[in-house]
Amino acid sequence: MTTGRKRTLTLRDVSEASGVSEMTVSRVLRGKGDVSEATRLKVRDAAKQLGYVPNQIAGALASQRVNLVAVIIPSLANMVFPEVLRGISDTLDGTPLQPVIGVTDYNPEKEERVLYEMLSWRPSGVIVAGLEHSDAARAMLVAAGIPVVEIMDVDGEPIDACVGISHRRAGRLMAEAILENDYTRIGFMGTKMPLDHRARKRFEGLTERLAKGGIEIADQEFYSGGSALAKGREMTQAMLTRTPDLDFLYYSNDMIGAGGLIHLREKGARIPHDIGLAGFNGVELLQGLPVQLATMDACRREIGEAAAQIIAKSCAEDREDAAGERIELQPKLTTGDTLVRGS
Repeated sequence: MTTGRKRTLTLRDVSEASGVSEMTVSRVLRGKGDVSEATRLKVRDAAKQLGYVPNQIAGALASQRVNLVAVIIPSLANMVFPEVLRGISDTLDGTPLQPVIGVTDYNPEKEERVLYEMLSWRPSGVIVAGLEHSDAARAMLVAAGIPVVEIMDVDGEPIDACVGISHRRAGRLMAEAILENDYTRIGFMGTKMPLDHRARKRFEGLTERLAKGGIEIADQEFYSGGSALAKGREMTQAMLTRTPDLDFLYYSNDMIGAGGLIHLREKGARIPHDIGLAGFNGVELLQGLPVQLATMDACRREIGEAAAQIIAKSCAEDREDAAGERIELQPKLTTGDTLVRGS
């Protein structure tokens, strides 16, 4: 159930929740003064439960905002997010709003820390990747009293507004293309899914639709860290050594897919006649390859643009929320040279 927007929390709220004076709360949260450890823990626990973030704008009223938009993403190394940031930046250009970037490395605890620091400066809005957050992070976003737009995903319950694609639907669309081309022995390679919720949802959509067609994943492998291109080559070689009768490989992103494509071409595989393959994200960098990898566009730039438009509109209308807007964009399958047999 969607949680409604709340008024901005104050020191008094933390004082009442912890049972100590506002002055003591202020000392604890500023790390100043002689306060017992037991009292510090009591105040910090109360603040965390409430989702309270101290205001670090010196001398400002608690309700004052700065013209910053906190943009919180999992990675700058992942080639997906620069396009999202470009869409946000271009859309906010010409408005008083300025994006400020925080990176979480797909780590829920780091997301809490990044949110805490960025919200303490009282931004005008938050754009954050994903719908899954820790209880503490969710509490901070709910209590912030500003527009919040969660991006990249619509498969879940947003805090306020969300913009993205259905990754489960993307997985189903890829499965339908695989079935239409009569592939039956499927291998899957991707990132470790407890940290990458969107890759997990695509995998779920893929396997559910394949199962309806009477097909199960024959082999799968997951990785974390290191060069995606090199990992794609390594995992493809290992998987085909282990399960040599595979006739299709689906990769959770284009970069490991490109690594797999390079390995298969080195081995002289006839693609897609002997084996087909596909990735995800529609990374423009790979358009220079001699063989075009089948992929699916995740609407990255459009997501950034739409999220920034929601924030800018909410700020222009002086609203404390983004009106619960939900925008689902449609991923587009590009078959390239590696999916359609007979091509």
